[in-house]
Amino acid sequence: MAGRKDIIPVKDGRNIKAGRVVAYILLTVWALMVLFPFYWMVLTSVKSYGAYNAEFVPKFFTLSPTLANYREVFRAVPLIRYLANTVIFTVLTTAVMLVVTVLSAYAFARIEFRGRDTMFMVFLALMMIPNELVIITNFVTITNWNMRNTFMGLILPSITSVFYIYLLRENFAQIPDSLYYAAKVDGTSDLKYLIRVMIPICRPTIITITILKVIECWNSFVWPRLITDDKEYFLVSNGIQEIRENGLGRENIPAMMAAVVVISIPLIILFLIFRKKIMEGVSRGGTKG
Repeated sequence: MAGRKDIIPVKDGRNIKAGRVVAYILLTVWALMVLFPFYWMVLTSVKSYGAYNAEFVPKFFTLSPTLANYREVFRAVPLIRYLANTVIFTVLTTAVMLVVTVLSAYAFARIEFRGRDTMFMVFLALMMIPNELVIITNFVTITNWNMRNTFMGLILPSITSVFYIYLLRENFAQIPDSLYYAAKVDGTSDLKYLIRVMIPICRPTIITITILKVIECWNSFVWPRLITDDKEYFLVSNGIQEIRENGLGRENIPAMMAAVVVISIPLIILFLIFRKKIMEGVSRGGTKG
């Protein structure tokens, strides 16, 4: 009938509400499971050494928090220097990686050349190679080039990523070809078209790649341990290992947790600031058309 509005039956409406309640309950339980390790880490870091060892049954709160563990960590190892080294390593690696990724993705998505698709499939096949094999090859190469205990040796093996190139290439491929042809008619070069058109359109994905790379560099552990044995080039991951090796971490768990909290804070802040951009970029990479 004209003018008649669809009416949801009362039973169906109740089912929808019940489904939402169940979904919220499950999401709440899942969020608590995910966040509990972070809560336990912070809680342990503000417990004194004596109070922690006196707990035969772990307590989920403390009435006498202390910051002594944080002071002890900064006295035990030069954590400030390790944080500075990690910032330098992360910024330089991410910047170079972005240049390589953007140019590679643009070439695979927009530039027509013989064997492009075949080359891209072979490039994707590199993702099947175990990381252990790549690390061994990189270690031998960097050692032969006398780049151990240098920032260059730390950075070079991390400036490319097959996954990031693939993700950005899929975003570039979604941009209509008509924009490219119109730009070429106006005499726009490929580099100018990339900078003025494609990068602004795909900014959420590029931001996502940047943040993920920052997290990857910040959490890097195996490669810095292999390629550096000079404390002048230690990263925060080396600092955590040094805390464990000098006995502080094994004997004083609250101090170890304090060090982990200090190292984790920059990444947590970064994620909270750009969480919407991360989700937007991932969703763009997972859709076509």
